[in-house]
Amino acid sequence: MLVADHLSGEKLSVELGPCTIGREIIVLEQTTSTNDVVLQMANGGAPEGIVVFAEHQSAGRGQRGNTWESAAGKGLWFSVLLRPKVAISDPVELAQRTARIVATTIQSEFHLSAVVKLPNDIYMEDRKVAGVLVEMRAQPKAPHFAVLGIGVNVNQMPHDFSEELREHAISLAIARRGPIDRSSFAIALLRNLNLLYHAGSL
Repeated sequence: MLVADHLSGEKLSVELGPCTIGREIIVLEQTTSTNDVVLQMANGGAPEGIVVFAEHQSAGRGQRGNTWESAAGKGLWFSVLLRPKVAISDPVELAQRTARIVATTIQSEFHLSAVVKLPNDIYMEDRKVAGVLVEMRAQPKAPHFAVLGIGVNVNQMPHDFSEELREHAISLAIARRGPIDRSSFAIALLRNLNLLYHAGSL
């Protein structure tokens, strides 16, 4: 039986070290959607690179208005605030780039095959393991910003998915046949996002 580990913003920050994406990390026990939280923070002037994780989302969002199931303490549900210096005209392209980073991080960390199913989903064994939702806002007399919402099924077992999704969803733990350290994987994801953001590839 998998015991849910607990994310700590302080520990993640220490492990991650100095960076832009992850300069401040907040972990909430529950919220509607991490994108909602970061959008509100962005409107209040929050700096780029702030990351908000939630152990559980009551109204996680996917593309096209779909909901995203987020079993408490079993996955990674987080959003990142970007304030890019270069205008991003296409949120779909940004979502695709982010999805590729998630897929390659899964491959490099666990040696598992993960593929991007356009525009924003990541699949393993023909089942969805992760998704990306990008929301952009143009502000009058201020630089625009983008919020990257990322959801990854990490330690769910089949019974953690609704009956409707069970045949279509998978987790890293199911694919790897063993539990995953969520904190280590979160750090790997944030490092790769930060690296590629600074390289101009995100």
